[in-house]
Amino acid sequence: MVLVDSLPIWAVYVGVVVLALLSSEVGFRFGLWLQDRSDEPGESKMTGAVVGGMLGLMAFLLAITMGMATDRFDARRGLVLEEANAIGTTYLRAGYLPEPAASESRELLREYVPLRIAPQDATVADLAEEIARGAEIRDELWGIAEGLAQTTPDYPDPTVLAVYHASYTESLNETIDVATTREVAGIYARVPETVLLLLFVGSALTLGMVGYSAGLTGRRSPLTAIALVVVLGAVITLIIDIERPQGGSLTVSQLPLIQLEEQIGPLKQ
Repeated sequence: MVLVDSLPIWAVYVGVVVLALLSSEVGFRFGLWLQDRSDEPGESKMTGAVVGGMLGLMAFLLAITMGMATDRFDARRGLVLEEANAIGTTYLRAGYLPEPAASESRELLREYVPLRIAPQDATVADLAEEIARGAEIRDELWGIAEGLAQTTPDYPDPTVLAVYHASYTESLNETIDVATTREVAGIYARVPETVLLLLFVGSALTLGMVGYSAGLTGRRSPLTAIALVVVLGAVITLIIDIERPQGGSLTVSQLPLIQLEEQIGPLKQ
C-alpha cells in the first residue's frame, strides 16, 4: 500500500484542494510582502516566465502519471478476462480426466472461482486469506494432474488419455500463470510512491509560484485561481483513483468471473 491508500477518495480530493489553496495563498502573501522591497523592476516578468515553465512541466508530469495509471488499470482489467477464460477452459478440459480426478478437479474449480472475484469492500486481510486459499487449490489441482501423470489408470486407449491429460495440464498451467500475473499486477504493479509524492510537491510549488507571481503584481483573479485549484485537484484525484486497485470509485469489472461462476454452478459438497 502507498501512503494515500488509507484515505478515501473524497478525502484525497479535499486534501489536494486544501494544499493547493494554501500554497497559492502563501505565495500570494509572500509576493505582496516583497512587492515594495524588490529592487529589480523586471522581476515580475521573469517570475511570470518561470511560472509558465513550471505550469508546462506540471502538465507534462500529470500526463505521464496519468498514462502510467491507465496502463496499469487496463492491465488489471484485461487480466480478469484472461483469468476467467483460462479457468473456464480448465474446467471444461477437466472432463477429459478419468474419475474421480475429473469430479475432484471440477469441484475444486467451483470453489476457486469465487475466491478470484475481488469485491471492492474487501479488507486487506480478506484478500490475503482468499489469495492464500487460491494458492492451496492450485496446488491441489496440480497434485491431481501430477498424480495422473505418474500412474496408468484403467483407460481404453492410453494414448488418447495422454493427449487429453496434456491438454488439461496446459490449460491448468495457464490458469496458474495468469493468477500469479494478476496478483502481481494488483498488488505490486503500482505507480511508484515517489512519483505521487513528486506530483503533490510539484503541485504545491507550482500553485505557490502562481500566487507569488500574482502577489508581485498586486493583482489576482480569485475565480481563476479557484478554477485552477479545482481542476488540478480533480485530475490528481482521478490519477490516484485509477491507480488504486481497491477502494476507489473507478473499479475493474469482475463480470467475466461472475458469469463464469454462474456457468459452472456452486459447490456440490
